[in-house]
Amino acid sequence: MSDVTVFSEWRDQPLEEILYQCRELAEDMDFPTVRRWREAGGKVLGHFQVYFPEEIAHAGGMLPFKVRGASVEATQADSRFGSYLCSILKTSLELALSGRVELDVFVTHPICDAARNLAAVWGRNVTYPCQILYLPQNANSQHATEYLRGEYDRVKRTVEAITGGSVTDAALRRSVEVFNENRALLRELYAIKRDTPWLVSAEDAYVLTAVGGLIPREEHNDLLRTTLPLIRASDAKQQDRIRVVFEGGFCEQPPLDLIRAIGRSCYVVDDDLLIGLRWILDDVPIDGDPLRNLAEAYLEQSSYSPVQHDLRKPKEKMLLKRIEDSGAQAAIVTAAKMCEPGLEEQVAYTRALDQESVPYFVSEFEENMTSFDHLEIQLETFVENLLFE
Repeated sequence: MSDVTVFSEWRDQPLEEILYQCRELAEDMDFPTVRRWREAGGKVLGHFQVYFPEEIAHAGGMLPFKVRGASVEATQADSRFGSYLCSILKTSLELALSGRVELDVFVTHPICDAARNLAAVWGRNVTYPCQILYLPQNANSQHATEYLRGEYDRVKRTVEAITGGSVTDAALRRSVEVFNENRALLRELYAIKRDTPWLVSAEDAYVLTAVGGLIPREEHNDLLRTTLPLIRASDAKQQDRIRVVFEGGFCEQPPLDLIRAIGRSCYVVDDDLLIGLRWILDDVPIDGDPLRNLAEAYLEQSSYSPVQHDLRKPKEKMLLKRIEDSGAQAAIVTAAKMCEPGLEEQVAYTRALDQESVPYFVSEFEENMTSFDHLEIQLETFVENLLFE
């Protein structure tokens, strides 16, 4: 299936048109690229936030589709859940119930109490398999790598059962190479954000990343290889804006309009938006056991998140390091409404920022937010106070 093209609208276009087509795809709740993949005979593995070893699905010839909620009304899914839950759970299931997305298997993770039950709820309402990938609860255990390799092997066997083929070590190594390139290109995109943020807006960097969860990685690599040099060659001028880190987009995603509104006041020089697509920070080794290499990379070469408990990566210190490494002057500390892990970390983050005298702006968001006027006014006041201190 690697020869199937599902997103061609950007090709042979100038930079502004490429970015426009990426925005259109990222906000299209009918997911045309997934539909095109299926129409060509391909199978789709949907995986919930935050991280999933997509190389395994890719090696089996499947399209790994990042299920991250959507800006839709949960008219059917709402009755399947209790009232006080984050909206990403409801809107994600709504995509399946409404027929916007057709999957062959769905995989979720016990990242919080609500997500822990998502596979069971999802499975009662669809005909295809729904599974939980149990990432290690104790990332510091000496047995974590071996345990996780076993979980990855279970996912591999699920892929084989669905596709009817064998996921060989050779296929996994080829997939690791594709994803290594993808992560390197995303690191280059984020280096542009950090070093010359006036060349790429917060929303454009976001959509360039987000489309990776909607198309085959080979296509995403082509897109980034073409677009990054065009961004670097842009003649955009630097403006007088403060440099900020955005923290709180690890699971439910803020509306693109909110990211756009923040970008009007600030340069977002680093963030944790869609961190699962950038979770592994270095190339995964090609030689050796590919499943073990992926497991070790998840544990040893990875970023941080409120939903991974690793004593070597205290969240507050990691946020402070992100701010320091990116040269940020302040932080925007957000959390999705009713997100227990995010709201808990928000308290710890703000305490650490207070101790280090780092200015910060606190907010909450929901993926279906439609009005940002009040928040944007507050943010503009925050920025003005910093500029004129």
